[in-house]
Amino acid sequence: MKSKFLRVLLAIAVTFTFSALAQTGSAATPPSSAATPARPGAAAPATTTGPSTGTKVGTINITEAIFGSNEGRRDAEALQKKFEPKQGELKSQNDELEGLKKQLTTQEGKLNEDALATLKKQIESKQKLFDRAVQDAQEEYGNQNQEIASRVLQKMAPMIVNFSKDNGFGIIVDTSKPWPQSNVLWWGEAIDITKAVVEAYNAQSGVPAPPTTGAAKPAAPKPAGAGAAKPAAPKPTEPPK
Repeated sequence: MKSKFLRVLLAIAVTFTFSALAQTGSAATPPSSAATPARPGAAAPATTTGPSTGTKVGTINITEAIFGSNEGRRDAEALQKKFEPKQGELKSQNDELEGLKKQLTTQEGKLNEDALATLKKQIESKQKLFDRAVQDAQEEYGNQNQEIASRVLQKMAPMIVNFSKDNGFGIIVDTSKPWPQSNVLWWGEAIDITKAVVEAYNAQSGVPAPPTTGAAKPAAPKPAGAGAAKPAAPKPTEPPK
């Protein structure tokens, strides 16, 4: 049973998907609830009891547990900082592209055919380069963010298994995705073990809590025309534009 549970948890890390900087509150500034470890010595969360089996059912938000841990937050914030220069480059490219589009709009009726064709070709070329740069940045950020998640989860998974067994749980359900993306329609906070697991993992890892900056995750860069790729303040886990 233990090895099967570990395989399931590790599979979750492998299938993590990041819509790059486009998300403003997920992978990876961790949600505030996950970032605050439970009080030391706190009892395990209350749980429901199955009517026929008598086993306890619990829930855990794997994503919040990973990026709510001190180690996950630290590594996610370091990754965001690493990508700040790239965000700046994308913003500059986007600003230049928007400037050319504005020029086309205001001067289209004043330019001769050759000048107009040259300007349109320049915009088209820069648009392709920008869109490709955004895609590459999103993929690179997402891959590195997933590496963090996989690394932390490999160490956290055995702890989740042991915590569940020690506290009499018969089943633990991951609530990282809301219904209908997952089969879990509703659950109460009383059966959630996320904070307790984060607290236990922080104690085991010995990683101190990173300084609180109050910054939010960076927003993902959008293709020009959909809005400028603005650099955002780092949040516990999110990707670059």
